[in-house]
Amino acid sequence: MTGNQQSLALLLFGVFVAATLAITTWAGRRRQGSPEEFYAGGRLFSPMENGFAIAGDYMSAASFLGISGLIALYGYDGVLYCVGFLVAWLIVLLLVAELVRNCGRFTLADVLAARMGEPSVRIAAGVSSVTVCVLYLVAQMVGAGSLIALLLGETGPRARAWTVIGVGTLMVIFVALGGMRATTWIQIVKAVLLMAGAATLTALVLVRFHGDVDALLSAAARHSGHGRDFLAPGLKYGGGWTARLDFISLGLALVLGTAGLPHILSRFYTVPTARAARRSVIWSIGLIGGFYLMTIVLGFGAAAVLGGGAVRSSNPAGNTAVPLLALDLGGGAGSTGGTVLFATVAAVAFATILAVVAGITLASSASVAHDLYASLGRRAHRTPHSEVAVARIAAVGIGAAAIGLGLLAQDLNVAFLVGLAFAVAASANLPVLLYSLFWRRFTTRGAVWAVYGGLLPALVLVVLSPVVSGGPEAIFPGVDFHVFPLENPGLVSVPLGFLAGWFGTVTSPRGAHSRHAAKYAETEVRALTGAGAA
Repeated sequence: MTGNQQSLALLLFGVFVAATLAITTWAGRRRQGSPEEFYAGGRLFSPMENGFAIAGDYMSAASFLGISGLIALYGYDGVLYCVGFLVAWLIVLLLVAELVRNCGRFTLADVLAARMGEPSVRIAAGVSSVTVCVLYLVAQMVGAGSLIALLLGETGPRARAWTVIGVGTLMVIFVALGGMRATTWIQIVKAVLLMAGAATLTALVLVRFHGDVDALLSAAARHSGHGRDFLAPGLKYGGGWTARLDFISLGLALVLGTAGLPHILSRFYTVPTARAARRSVIWSIGLIGGFYLMTIVLGFGAAAVLGGGAVRSSNPAGNTAVPLLALDLGGGAGSTGGTVLFATVAAVAFATILAVVAGITLASSASVAHDLYASLGRRAHRTPHSEVAVARIAAVGIGAAAIGLGLLAQDLNVAFLVGLAFAVAASANLPVLLYSLFWRRFTTRGAVWAVYGGLLPALVLVVLSPVVSGGPEAIFPGVDFHVFPLENPGLVSVPLGFLAGWFGTVTSPRGAHSRHAAKYAETEVRALTGAGAA
């Protein structure tokens, strides 16, 4: 880009940042002192508004940047990520959305507390939720670093590092000042922009190949550097039993992890009724389904138009494939049209990152204040206003942690990083959620063991995997202490979470089973009818 073109790109990019800050300022003028307003936006959003916000929360940088980049690099095997995200939404959330809305109030731990009031359960769920949120935030930080560094024309680690710090600062401002109301409207605006941007690029790709999908796929295979293998299984996950097990582990994490994501579950508390929550899911299914179909076209379009070598040379993980595709479709690096389209896509992608990190930060700070502080703090001095104050302080701490980890993981693909967060969510949150909703004999000991029995193995296996050490693309490439061969721990840690919950339940004292069975009947009525729900 020339200097004038880069200035135009930065101007267009800055417009969205200003708009999001304006939304935050507007939302911050409303009373944010009550937990109901700060965590759930007063429960005043309509099903359509919440459906767009859910879609905005779910369609993250991993979807727009990461999945398209993986498809551009690995073809068929990259599409597997797309299928995993979509199937997870269709199968799992349709089963638990309404039940979660009826049983909970603000967080995942509220669902468990509806049946088990012991602080140990709430603390365990709070720790797990914060861990999942931080891992998810790291993926968004990495995507932001790659995107803005490309926009600035600086692809070095220093430019990406400052970008990560800037995004972290913005997300803390959004959450601390605007709460759920600002976060929701940012997500709605982001969903509209993202769908419009993806649809525009998809149309341009199809026009480039005269609507001939077969010609698009043939060109993608030809320019990918892999030939016809690009369109066949095995390019990424076909290198032996370890790669195939890694694929199974990834698929398990993606399909099961969605129902354990705290920031997704918290969205169902922003509507007034369970029926509205169910209708929100229907709205979001249409948006999310259409979006993931478009990411497939964008991924293969990047391979066909740019070539696999150009995508990899710009960013080894493929995170910049879509912005570079927009630049080419608009007329190339020397054209005003290319600059405008590139800047627009970059702004949309950045909107995606800002909206998602705001939602995740809010969910994690809610877990700190509503679950951990409420359980560990001094009850005599705890008030709703002090809880909200703690949530704002927690947003700052969580933002700092996410920035630090994001700086370490700059060279990893964002979709891959999200897969790790999904694995931890599926291992720690999903077993205790399903057991609480559907197992009559489930006990407090089983709940605590299910959370820690999935969370700790998942984290330990990630640390001991090739992701952290042992290879050129690892977080610490200069050392090698990996002993676990798989990159995603879901295949091992998810069954361990379910097994730990079962074992903790069957070894509980005899009286605990009858007591919890009686409480289950009450919870079941509430989950199915909404009687007594907030």
